[in-house]
Formats: sequence, structure tokens, C-alpha cells
Amino acid sequence: MPQRDEAITLAITGASGAPYALRLLACLLHSGLRVHLMISSAARVVFAEEEGLKLPAAPEACERILAQRFSARAEQLKVYGKTEWFSPVASGSGAPRRMVICPCSTGTLAAVATGMSNTLIERAADVVLKERGQLLLVPRESPYNAIHLQHMLTLTQMGATIMPASPGFYHEPKRIEDLVDFMVARILDHLNIEHRLMARWGYGQNSKPEHNQG
Repeated sequence: MPQRDEAITLAITGASGAPYALRLLACLLHSGLRVHLMISSAARVVFAEEEGLKLPAAPEACERILAQRFSARAEQLKVYGKTEWFSPVASGSGAPRRMVICPCSTGTLAAVATGMSNTLIERAADVVLKERGQLLLVPRESPYNAIHLQHMLTLTQMGATIMPASPGFYHEPKRIEDLVDFMVARILDHLNIEHRLMARWGYGQNSKPEHNQG
């Protein structure tokens, strides 16, 4: 049986931020992890608008496209539909201990915070929370209203990490990819996954990041 610490769950929902999601997926695969991937129907719309990438609804077809795009090895990437309740991520006995929702729509934020579990993404997040695993949510919305903030507080109190898509500028970004890498680097840091996307604060800030990783 595959070791759960060699795998990670990634969910992509319908907030703006497709570049973050694709870059994170590339880096996770590049690190050698097996990735359990779920993409909401709204996220596919965002991919088409922001990246010109039209992903099919069928999980198997989507999996083939992304595996080829990122040169994933055989069986390294698995894509699930929203009602595949017999997938490993739906149960505490089979789900990876780590999960990222990037980007995280405010609708998904609300569903996870209230334990709705109507889709596999919501159920997978609920599993990670109940098993005391590591759940990172990357909301991309502005401004936040009181409902959004309350849901973030609720999830934080449950042990999740809320990491809004708020890239910094102290690394003197020259292009959009630099801002994307800033956020993805912070996500990887919290997951304890090595990367070379950008220099760390206080350790050679003038070093140039390696944009071709992943």
C-alpha cells in the first residue's frame, strides 16, 4: 500500500487564481509527490478564462492532459470527479495527511467551515480536519465581508491554515510569474516541501529565483 505521507491532496475551486493552482501542481509533481487532484466545474471556467486552458469534465481525460503537460510519471497524478465517494480522499483510512485548496472560493470556504461535505472537495477537506491533518486554504477575494472572515476564523480554530493569495513585493518582482512564485513558495514552505522558487528572507535576497522549476 502506498505511504500516505508520499501523497498530497490538491483541490482547485472557482476563485480567480488559476496561475497559482497550475504552478503549485507543477511543483508538487516536480517534488515527486503523488497528487490526488480535484477541480470544480467553476475552476474549469476560470482556467479557460485566465489561462486559455480548456479542461474536460471527465476526470480521466483531464488527468491525461495535465499529466502530459507536467510530465508526471505513471500513476503520479490522479484526478477525481466531484462525487467519487470511493476515492481514497473520501476516507480517513486512505486520505493523505496534507491538503491544499488553491485557490479557494468563498463558497468552498463556507462549505468546509460548516461541514457541508456535498462534494468530494468538501468531504476531503472535512476528512483532513477530523483526522487532525494539515489543511491549507488559499482564498482569493477582496474585500472580505464578515461572513468570509468568520469562516476563516472558524477554520483557523479547527487547526487549518488560511493563506490568502497576497503576494509580497520585497523580492522586487519583475513579472507576474514572480508574484505567483511568491505565493506558491509560501505554500510549499508550510507543507515542508523543498523548493528553489525564491530566496528566503535574510538569506541572499538578491539571489535570482529559478523560474523553470516544475
